[in-house]
Amino acid sequence: MDQRKRDSIVAYLRRRMAEVGIDLDDVAAAIAQDENAARYRSATGETWSGNGEMPQWLKQAISAGQSPEHFAVDRTASQLDAATRRKTDWRQDPFAGTRLATVHPSYAHAR
Repeated sequence: MDQRKRDSIVAYLRRRMAEVGIDLDDVAAAIAQDENAARYRSATGETWSGNGEMPQWLKQAISAGQSPEHFAVDRTASQLDAATRRKTDWRQDPFAGTRLATVHPSYAHAR
């Protein structure tokens, strides 16, 4: 691809990103998330993207008769949670950044 065509495509992408409110940090975060996206998660929180050698915890679970699908991460739920967190505007929260903003795990059931 010649430099002029490349510059034209870059300019078009920058205009479209500005129109919809996407900045380069958003793109970089999305790329990093896709590269590091966990496809499998253990009960203790260990993850595996599905690339490379299978981790020991998953090998042991499969040899014990467990299905790999049992450890599959539901991507749609985690993506929805992330989208909801991004839409929350905490600038008007008077307790943001204080101890009152944190929830102690033993009180989480009271919500």
